[in-house]
Amino acid sequence: MNSTFSFYDKKISSNGEKTKVIANTDGFGGRDDFDPSSPPPFRIADIRAAIPKHCWVKNPWRSMSYVLRDIVVVFGLAVTAIYFNSWLVWPLYWAAQGTMFWALFVLGHDCGHGSFSDDPKLNSIVGHLLHSWILVPYHGWRISHRTHHQNHGHVENDESWVPLPEKIYNNLDITTRILRYTLPFPIFAYPMYLWYRSPGKKGSHFNPYSDLFPTSERKAVLTSTLCWCMMVALLVRASFAVGFPQLLKLYGVPYLVFIMWLDLVTYLHHHGYEQKLPWYRGKEWSYLRGGLTTVDRDYGWLNNIHHDIGTHVIHHLFPQIPHYHLIEATKAARPVLGKYYREPKKSGPVPIHLIKNLTRSIKQDHYVSDTGDVVYYQTDPDPYRFSSNKLK
Repeated sequence: MNSTFSFYDKKISSNGEKTKVIANTDGFGGRDDFDPSSPPPFRIADIRAAIPKHCWVKNPWRSMSYVLRDIVVVFGLAVTAIYFNSWLVWPLYWAAQGTMFWALFVLGHDCGHGSFSDDPKLNSIVGHLLHSWILVPYHGWRISHRTHHQNHGHVENDESWVPLPEKIYNNLDITTRILRYTLPFPIFAYPMYLWYRSPGKKGSHFNPYSDLFPTSERKAVLTSTLCWCMMVALLVRASFAVGFPQLLKLYGVPYLVFIMWLDLVTYLHHHGYEQKLPWYRGKEWSYLRGGLTTVDRDYGWLNNIHHDIGTHVIHHLFPQIPHYHLIEATKAARPVLGKYYREPKKSGPVPIHLIKNLTRSIKQDHYVSDTGDVVYYQTDPDPYRFSSNKLK
């Protein structure tokens, strides 16, 4: 398969494995010979030691205050939209409420990591309430997300937005290619991921017997699936009470906006940087090297609304740190990280600059080589070409 690297200057072997970095963009429009795949000269213990001790402290009262804040805003927005019931107001409501659904997800995400509090029961209760409200199976997601963190940057073992090896990519049917590599479809992929995972992987976040889950956690997964079913039943009941069109306006459209935020943010945490970043296999992979391939992003006014989830590198390395300490922890760790930390481009009030990163990555980041322990995304110049063996 032919591939193109028009935006990046890298020497690539015939099988797609990186052999030498000649020059890379440094993210600021200059040139730099820094190789992001080179083993870092520091250990994860060095990063940990640089982070102030209080950044590791979890305050459940502070965490709950964010939950209360977000719930008040969610219900306030709904009451306001119902009161005005105007087509001038509904689009504003959809954008705001969908963003708040995303904020609720992030708090539930903290529960899943245990960074919400040191109390597993509190984390589970709050996580179930928040995630069930937005149709996320809490434990099913929590366990697969744990797998993502434990294997970040690994071609085969990572779980979230993993690159497709060339063999799997070549066998994709045309429908899957369109859905995966044509905007806006990729930013609405999350519900399908929950049901079917990614191409080349089997299982469902709702099935306690899925390969995703160890036997010891099947009951937890079943509990979350039942909570999800209860929320679906509640929505069905609400549709009879207020009418389906009203439910669509109040909940359905904001849910789609939430999905858009989730897919956009999680994708750009691992893709779309100005410089191509490595993925690893075998002996080249380590928890530290995989974590250093993640990317921080600035979301302008939204940083506080979605609980600084864009401060992602330190979160990936140390998911136990509460979100309200991530900025301070990142500042403390930056001298240790050096060039392995990529300063995020400053955003205006709304992060429209990230649209360019997203569209470029979707167009260029298609697959990685089947071989090699340090690989980079490659580009298929004609991802939609017709081939009879790709049609089902």
